[in-house]
Amino acid sequence: MTSSSPIESATDAPSGGQPNGQTAKASSTKATFWGIFLSTFITIFLAELGDKTQVATLLISAESHKPITVFIGAALALISTSLVGVLVGQWLARRISPEALDTMAGVLLLIISVSLVADVIGF
Repeated sequence: MTSSSPIESATDAPSGGQPNGQTAKASSTKATFWGIFLSTFITIFLAELGDKTQVATLLISAESHKPITVFIGAALALISTSLVGVLVGQWLARRISPEALDTMAGVLLLIISVSLVADVIGF
């Protein structure tokens, strides 16, 4: 007589020697990592194209004739600002719900947009 207990079936190993679901969980973790990584990379890459940071880097490189030094300095600066963003984001996520963060970000972007439009119009 075989038992069909959830605990026993969760610990049964299939022919590959892995507990049921472990392979699926590992591939799900990889998919999540790569999904987040690619989403972050593409978003930041596109946002930075033509940005004032890129223009400033271009000008500094042209003036200094030291492109490697400028690249290293700019890369370290961008890594540092990204680290600050990640740490502040993690700190906020522990204290505020995701819905509240979304609302706050939306309101902040709306305020910035209205301020920029008002500046262009001349208010």
